[in-house]
Amino acid sequence: MPYPPNTPLGRFGVDTVTADPHRCVGTIPAGGMVNPLTGTPTLAVLAMLVDHVAGLVNHIRRAPSEWTVTSELALELTPDAMRHIAEAPDEPVFATGRPFGPRTDTALSRCELTHRDILVGTATVRSFYIDAPDEHIAYPAAPPDATPPTDLADMMAVRAGTADDGSQLLHQHPDPVLNNTLGIVHGGVSAAALELVAAAAVNAGRADEPLDTASLRINFLRRLHTGPDSHYRGTAVRIGRRSALSKAEAIDTDGRAAILARLTAYC
Repeated sequence: MPYPPNTPLGRFGVDTVTADPHRCVGTIPAGGMVNPLTGTPTLAVLAMLVDHVAGLVNHIRRAPSEWTVTSELALELTPDAMRHIAEAPDEPVFATGRPFGPRTDTALSRCELTHRDILVGTATVRSFYIDAPDEHIAYPAAPPDATPPTDLADMMAVRAGTADDGSQLLHQHPDPVLNNTLGIVHGGVSAAALELVAAAAVNAGRADEPLDTASLRINFLRRLHTGPDSHYRGTAVRIGRRSALSKAEAIDTDGRAAILARLTAYC
């Protein structure tokens, strides 16, 4: 089930193959993507796929009067994930999600990421349940002759920048196509953006020997609203010869941290 281009999932080419209480499967085109901050290959869009598929597993288990809100996302990639996907960039990555443990006030799901039937990653998403909102926003109408953006920065409506302290920045411009039905930035979009700034923070000056993302862990604290000052910031914590750790945060239009992330990378 492909999604319309005027939705976040449609913008990124996400397709839902199967969706039932026991198993959800989805795909995304992940090859050929470039980090707008470094100009190097990135698999950041896999966070979008994980957020959708693993989040859908939890969402299906809701009661009629409930909605789900993602609180945590964790992604682990194999050491050869970047190379494997680059060998066949036109082949989509599949995510297969299943429930992980019982559903209580929260729910946990796990998924496996495969490319050409080879395992390239695993992930989990934790959600909690809220009373179903009375209204959901409608997505903007898509012009019949509109051409979807293919450049990652344009897809995400972000602009690259660097802070005075050397931190890596992506300014998040308002784009109603990237909002979810609650009117806030889609969790998969913000997760991908946090990977980009965190990866850029550990790869500054390493064009010849880049560090590939191995794990990404995200905590969603509050809703991310966009405005003139909304942005993502990535800062290196430690950079060694063959490994590194960085942290990232999404700052909303009021200057508050809405989402936190931690990334590890290796070469």
